[in-house]
Amino acid sequence: MNGKSGVIANDVKKVVDDTIKHVGKDICLGMTLGLGKSAFVANELYRRAKEDPEMKLTIVTAIPLEKPKGNSEIERRFLRPIAERLFDGVPEFDFMFDLRANTLPKNVNVHEFFGKAGANMNSQHWQMHHFSSNYTNCARDAIMYGFNVMAQELSVKKINGKTVYSMASNTDIWIEALETLKKMRANGKKVAIIAEANEKMPFMYGDAIVDKNEYDVILQGEQFNNKLFGAPKDAVALTDHMIGLNVSSLIKDGGTIQVGIGALGDAIGYGLILRNENNEVYNEVLEKAGVLARYGDLIRDWGGTGVFKKGLYGSSEMFVDVFMQMYKRGILKRKVFESIPIMKLINSGQLSADKIPVDIIDKLLKIEAIQTKLTEKDFKFLTKFGILKKGLKFANGIIKDGNVNYPGDMTKSENRTKIRKILGKELLGGQVILGAFFLGPQAFYQALNEMSEEERSQFGMSGVEKVNQLYGGEELRSLQRKDGRFINTGMKASLLGAIASDQLEDGRVVSGIGGQFDFAYMSNLLRDSRLIMMIKSVKGSGKSLKSNIVWNYGHCSVPRHLRDIVVTEYGIADVKGKPDRYIIQEMLNIADSRFQPQLLKQAKDAKKIPKDYEIPEQYRHNYPDKIISLLKPYQSKGFFQSFPFGTDLTQQEIILGGSLKGMKALASGSTLKFARGVFFELLRPIPKSAAPFLERMNFSKVSSLKERVMRKLIVFALRNNKAI
Repeated sequence: MNGKSGVIANDVKKVVDDTIKHVGKDICLGMTLGLGKSAFVANELYRRAKEDPEMKLTIVTAIPLEKPKGNSEIERRFLRPIAERLFDGVPEFDFMFDLRANTLPKNVNVHEFFGKAGANMNSQHWQMHHFSSNYTNCARDAIMYGFNVMAQELSVKKINGKTVYSMASNTDIWIEALETLKKMRANGKKVAIIAEANEKMPFMYGDAIVDKNEYDVILQGEQFNNKLFGAPKDAVALTDHMIGLNVSSLIKDGGTIQVGIGALGDAIGYGLILRNENNEVYNEVLEKAGVLARYGDLIRDWGGTGVFKKGLYGSSEMFVDVFMQMYKRGILKRKVFESIPIMKLINSGQLSADKIPVDIIDKLLKIEAIQTKLTEKDFKFLTKFGILKKGLKFANGIIKDGNVNYPGDMTKSENRTKIRKILGKELLGGQVILGAFFLGPQAFYQALNEMSEEERSQFGMSGVEKVNQLYGGEELRSLQRKDGRFINTGMKASLLGAIASDQLEDGRVVSGIGGQFDFAYMSNLLRDSRLIMMIKSVKGSGKSLKSNIVWNYGHCSVPRHLRDIVVTEYGIADVKGKPDRYIIQEMLNIADSRFQPQLLKQAKDAKKIPKDYEIPEQYRHNYPDKIISLLKPYQSKGFFQSFPFGTDLTQQEIILGGSLKGMKALASGSTLKFARGVFFELLRPIPKSAAPFLERMNFSKVSSLKERVMRKLIVFALRNNKAI
């Protein structure tokens, strides 16, 4: 900005003053999704826009993290103590308060390319200004829209006495955006590149390391070392656990996994850990569920039910806590390297990350990875990856180990034998995951911060264009992502294999496409990979119960020509490479049995399946009670818990939250049953066992009729959930 770069400052107002003077009053502020937003810069720019109607502020971002607040008085009383405990010191975004209240000034527009699922269904501004874009194209599309101010949160630390910066949690679209903005500036465009440095942000390596001079100004000081937003864990229901078990059987040892945040992600991770640590129980459950009998061939060819000897590699746009859990438990351990020849040797079983064979030079010569007469480039390659030990020097074709010389002429067998004395013990620079951004609970950030620098460097961060696609490095990325299982969640699936994940039929956006299509397309290109789409078989309850497996739907996120594997709590549908009739049969088999007759009739009416076809008997008992009766006994033994990886909630809050959620579902699904239950509750005395819960909700004493009714609603919710 103004010809200077790498300026360290601590005055947000002055930085914003300088930005407006340089760029002008028409500002398109680009901020990354999730954790890495510059809250101080965004809030100051928004304050200026509210004060100055001549200023035009456009904000392009995704998932502005918001503290939970609740939509009703009961929800607010439940959430307030949690928010105070977990989010004290976490900055919020002022523009989001006004967006929620529908009071954004006319000179401000907020565009999100991805939002919290379901949080914006009734926000006209959000729906009107949603920015639909594949994750790999977000930076390009935002710049085409006029993006001219970039604000990002960085991590900072001292390394060998020098202050070093890292993009940390958000390399996703900002590596590309940074390069593009610099080109725009070189062509005369006025842009501003701003960062905030937060010492509490985990410092990440790989492509995340960035020079301070890449930024015009970096805000740095104690006031910017704010607490990070810790995403609370979602409870994992028994049906979620069953989906996770089904998916876990499709993961091949020695392969690659991509998975997202939330209950289903945790369910998959738990299923994999159960498979690895309690293999007998794991296989027993799969056998009782009929998974092994029904899908044995698919599991044998594409997955497995044994322990993880080779381990898994993570390739996921979102580096979330479930990966950390798998790392701690010895599952996320397959290392990959930024080298085509090394990956070829590893994949063919000729080399492993933890042991360098004595004939490694012969192997590398055979695949022409190095010259027969070693060059400086060859030496750097061999030492970079630890094939040759540390401390060696190279000059004039000679490798020097102190006073001992080793000829670099590998045409002679005696030289190849001699060089074995200076081989390394294990490969260096391996990574167990490549992510584009991270988000998780406080314990996740703490685990990263407590790691040694060497250990943390195994968790690579890079741009989403590298993580979510193959272009630009097809051969290497294909080798690294062997046996990939790219696992995503959808809302609806058609009987013909199309998936709707981000939008309703009426056009309202639920979340955004994010990286789902990117992963679907990449998986389709990788011959040994599979796309696994998870669908909960039903939505709602009572009269509002609906099937998520439908004949057709007015929107699709992943078209049916990219169909692959669809998983519900009732089973696995392998629909890749099959004609329509057999796709329909597979999808019917995993649908809730309350909707199977109607779905079958629709397929027959469309002449897509024979008139005399009947769903096999073994698939006609897809009811929730089947899953509950299977998993509930194991739950009493400590398996399939609601929070398998812990939670920041107290036991009392877990019970209250589950009870209130159950009451809300009953009210929307069975209105009459809800009304009858509340009526009789009003006539009953309050049991003593409800007292601690009422005290937690600040309802021990009430002073109005409204509060008395709310207190009885809480008692009813607890009773309905069998908590009292």
